[in-house]
Amino acid sequence: MAIRTSILHRKRSAEAPSDDTLRRRIVAESRRHFFAHGFRSVTMDDLAREMAMSKKTLYACFPSKAALIEAVINDKFRSIDTDLARITSAASSDCLGALQRLLACVQGHMDEIRPPFLRDIRRETPDLFALVETRRRDVIQRHFGKVFLEGRRAGLIRQDIPPKLAIEILLGAVQAVMNPPKMEELGLTPKNGFTAIMRVVLEGVTTEKARSRRSD
Repeated sequence: MAIRTSILHRKRSAEAPSDDTLRRRIVAESRRHFFAHGFRSVTMDDLAREMAMSKKTLYACFPSKAALIEAVINDKFRSIDTDLARITSAASSDCLGALQRLLACVQGHMDEIRPPFLRDIRRETPDLFALVETRRRDVIQRHFGKVFLEGRRAGLIRQDIPPKLAIEILLGAVQAVMNPPKMEELGLTPKNGFTAIMRVVLEGVTTEKARSRRSD
């Protein structure tokens, strides 16, 4: 009997998801709901019901909605960082193509985030909104900065504008525009706001040689 009980226990343990697997599932499901509907309108009750789990299980993994949101934000930026790194790893062979792919990649990621999410966390959890801004600045500096440097060497980025300055101009525009009040005022979504900023900045920093390539 003891042997049978031990076998059943091992079988159940093997079938049960690990804590890490469960946390990843919760983050993935929550990311979809929070980004689409915002912070305020999605409750922990809603998420537990949607994932067919008890609130006790949900709170055992994440002690608060704010803690879950933080995990969602970090998960999102890990995805962005991984995708952008894949593009910039080959930037030296095709800088212009890399810039275009970076823009397309960011557009795709921004399309997931709807305005209510940024509006809600800015109002109710400013520390998490600050986290979004910090992580956003980091990925822009690292990945677009690398391609700007490579583009300058290839004659596609203007020599009279230091790459660091170009990145600071880009970051300043993103900071000024990509916040909920300004996006609402201008009628922008995160996706089309970032796209417009990037197009304006890229038109300004690229050389005639690069612009002629884009039009070919």
